[in-house]
Amino acid sequence: MSIAAERKQALVKEYATKAGDTGSPEVQVAILTERINNLTEHFKGHAKDNHSRRGLLKLVSQRRSLLDYVKSKDTSRYEELIKRLNIRR
Repeated sequence: MSIAAERKQALVKEYATKAGDTGSPEVQVAILTERINNLTEHFKGHAKDNHSRRGLLKLVSQRRSLLDYVKSKDTSRYEELIKRLNIRR
């Protein structure tokens, strides 16, 4: 369940910290969140798709690691990011 290139560009533009920024933790977390949300919707109709469920768990773990990194570097940045993405934590 990948995301469309246009949607990915919109996320990069929205969460970039500077021009041309595609690798900052904020952008990566935003893209992972979009993919996680898409997979969550997928599971509403395909409950027994365990192969994709494993991928979902890997994405969640990767996002958690990036969020932990941001939190260790700058707590205010972390708080703003989870508020913007509507992630409960």
